[in-house]
Amino acid sequence: MKIDRRMFLGGTLALGAAGCIPPDQAPAARLASELRLIEAEANGTLGVELFDTASGLSVGLNRDRRFGHASSFKLSLAALLLQRDAAGAIDADRHVTWSEADMIAHAPFTRERIATGATLRELARATQITSDNPAANILLRELGGPAALTAFWRSIGDEVSRLDRTEPALNDVPPTEFRDTTTPAAMARTVAKIVYGDVLPEPERAELKGWMIATETGLKRVRAGLPEGWVAGDKTGSSGLIGSEYNFVDVGFAEGPEGQPPITFACYLLARGPVETMQARAERALSQVGRVIKEFAEPEKGLPLVGKLY
Repeated sequence: MKIDRRMFLGGTLALGAAGCIPPDQAPAARLASELRLIEAEANGTLGVELFDTASGLSVGLNRDRRFGHASSFKLSLAALLLQRDAAGAIDADRHVTWSEADMIAHAPFTRERIATGATLRELARATQITSDNPAANILLRELGGPAALTAFWRSIGDEVSRLDRTEPALNDVPPTEFRDTTTPAAMARTVAKIVYGDVLPEPERAELKGWMIATETGLKRVRAGLPEGWVAGDKTGSSGLIGSEYNFVDVGFAEGPEGQPPITFACYLLARGPVETMQARAERALSQVGRVIKEFAEPEKGLPLVGKLY
């Protein structure tokens, strides 16, 4: 009797030690080991959650460990603006201005528009697509600060994610820090609720998905490992921590051929080394996660499933 993999994956996988996998090993264990091997090759700590939006099943590595958001919080920030606009609580097309005092590093949109200002919607789009830091801070100010974004997460059932500071202070997340953190398990489900759930009405979901697809910073990360023809969008983040340790983030969605369920993902890599070499290593590791997503989304072709999954 052929058993479909999704009938047997009874929830999130508990991952075993990395190593070579015998040919008759369960496909689930094969995915688990692949994630471990990606982590080992990257010489860091990899946090991953791949979430099947149709079945609710997931595959994860270090799924409940806290990682800093870096700029990945900006996806949820843009969603918060669109949600409030749809509810009539704020006008996303209201024009706002800012001053030189608001300007910090990485301001491709706000620097260009400092003389004329922009609408809140334009700021949200720039925050998502270009990761403009002043735009994110201005939006946070208009929406009620970091506590408002944390409240948004709580309102959609995310009891883990939190934002406590603004750019650039929120990037200072040493290992013992709880502020400005999330877990892969929590964020993959939050992305699913934002992109595929009822958090946003359909027009706002479509608008946000379009912004995610247009976010070119993700093209060298998870999306680089997906097969040609898949539709995907994301929000990345990168930050330097203590010494030469770096945090590379990619959260988003991936849609395969018709008939395959959309997968949301949340990936975090903490690794040490010179930034010149670490960037390439991180991109390689996250792109390899994209290949695991393909395997996770596709039904197995008659491969046996053995062992017990927790």
